[in-house]
Amino acid sequence: MSTAPDIRPVRRLLVANRGEIARRVMRTCRALGIDTVAVYSDPDADAPFVSDADHAIRLPGRTSAETYLQGELIVAAAVRLGADAIHPGYGFLSENAEFARRVIDAGLIWVGPPPDAIAAMGSKIEAKRLMRSHGVPIAPDNSVETLDEVGLPALVKASAGGGGRGMRIVRSADELAEAIASAEREAEAAFGDGTVFVERYLEHARHVEIQVLADQHGSTVSLFERDCTVQRRHQKVLEESPSPAVHPDLRTRMGEAAVAAARAVGYVGAGTVEFLLGADGNFSFLEMNTRLQVEHPVTELVTGLDLVALQIAVAEGRQLNDEVHAATQRGHAIEARLCAEDPARGYLPSSGRFHVVEWAQVDGVRIDSAIESGTEVPPFYDSMVAKVIAHGADRADAARRLVHVLRRSVLVGPVTNRDLLMRLLERSIEGTDGDIDTGWLDRLDLTPDTPNLPLDVAAAALAVAAARRAPNAFPIGWRNNPSQLHRQRVGEHVVDYRYDRNDMLERLVVDDDEIDLDDGIRDALARVDTHVIGDTVWVHSGRVQFAVPADFPLPDDAGRAGSTVSPMPGTLRRVLVAVGDEVTAGQPLVVLEAMKMEHQVVAPTAGTVSAVLVTEGQQLDGGQPLVQVDPA
Repeated sequence: MSTAPDIRPVRRLLVANRGEIARRVMRTCRALGIDTVAVYSDPDADAPFVSDADHAIRLPGRTSAETYLQGELIVAAAVRLGADAIHPGYGFLSENAEFARRVIDAGLIWVGPPPDAIAAMGSKIEAKRLMRSHGVPIAPDNSVETLDEVGLPALVKASAGGGGRGMRIVRSADELAEAIASAEREAEAAFGDGTVFVERYLEHARHVEIQVLADQHGSTVSLFERDCTVQRRHQKVLEESPSPAVHPDLRTRMGEAAVAAARAVGYVGAGTVEFLLGADGNFSFLEMNTRLQVEHPVTELVTGLDLVALQIAVAEGRQLNDEVHAATQRGHAIEARLCAEDPARGYLPSSGRFHVVEWAQVDGVRIDSAIESGTEVPPFYDSMVAKVIAHGADRADAARRLVHVLRRSVLVGPVTNRDLLMRLLERSIEGTDGDIDTGWLDRLDLTPDTPNLPLDVAAAALAVAAARRAPNAFPIGWRNNPSQLHRQRVGEHVVDYRYDRNDMLERLVVDDDEIDLDDGIRDALARVDTHVIGDTVWVHSGRVQFAVPADFPLPDDAGRAGSTVSPMPGTLRRVLVAVGDEVTAGQPLVVLEAMKMEHQVVAPTAGTVSAVLVTEGQQLDGGQPLVQVDPA
């Protein structure tokens, strides 16, 4: 007869993570009266999650490999600061069985599943074999570098980790070798494990996952589904619960399959079983994430449960309470992942300082944010900076609340995907997203229209002029002889204007078009939200940005003429050409890594490589010259 586990109360908990998930775990710990310990890398020294913690300890270094993937250092930090438990969050070491064993061997409470369960499900290769042996439907796959028994299209996939890292779609056999090599590099950088496998890629499927929760006393429950179908390059963008594609009978069958999968490995704690759902209602096992998911808040909002509090309770040895067993889905919740990336430039990640962060407050909307005013976003980690989650009576209600908060929040700093999120959510409100699948967003043309409205450009120019105006100086743009207009460039635009002796704007010309300055236009100009910081002016809280030229610009740096430049800060992983090579327009020249993703820089024109200005492994700045190509 098994013996019930002893209750070991958690009094001080170390969060082995960073950013918004570290803050989210600490928020629950504060509510439970638990002290918290943060670990932080050098770039994160001033991050909000560090100041949120009761105690903090430095992990020397900048990259994940030097810091947040150093399990031995993290356990030593917990022991040193008197923590009795470690919560891994998600990503990094959260699904590393060796790290879990190290925590337990140090006498600490591991807020996660047993190491054997992590090992069984942490390798997607072994997990699929296990599920197949238990009768769970599995898509054809192969762990070796071949398409035998898999067919096309195929998906190269990292065996460890998740979040879309280390995944490549292969549509022809000659693409396989490069897809495997690229996926291996990305998986090694993100998870410290470059093992990949090949499986059949199911076209036109939805991604639906089941939240499971199990205690040490033998209880395992399903807390219903989340739909994560809206993805970009296999990375989730929007998540919701309930799924629009799941009816009650299907919900029951998927929940039962998820519970069976968890019990097959003796699972304890919070976990997620992911499925691909076909249009015919058949589903197949994708993977199990043996940790808390990024999208766990949508489950919390529809059930009213705190999954982090339940994780801690289970780790302490407590039984799942009646509230968990009686949980139901109430209303609808949608989560939007706000990322420091630029959809208009191929989703290139952006880094830098958020000068102003002011979240709009709306009933039913929750913000899990890694950033505050003044937060620096480093280029070494994931690009997600916040999650905005809305709960409403139905899907349209939740989407409306979410759009309202995204539109009215002030974010002045790195470019984000906010506009894209609003456009996607507005399609949900209108009911025009239709029958979507995991490739829907990649096929959809959501490139925003050129936002440079004349009033936006004019307001930006006037804001720059006001910012440059010296205290107690003449009125803005004032001239003793008013024969000429004052000129200000903003981005690619030219604004000419003149103020009268009473500091009243009397003429305004945007790109040679005269603007009729009636009272309505003057009021509209005054309402345009602008921020001028350094050489950039932000309009509409940063949704539109313009570069501001210096008053006395320096001559162009001749060394950059004809050269490609790094589109963002990052690390150069591969140089694909050498001096003397003939290249074609669009041919890849180098591969760089930023925010755990690989990006190619291609030749802007056909020509000859005359200089390679960087070396592999070099840390790059945004705008740094890379390869010189002399046009043919």
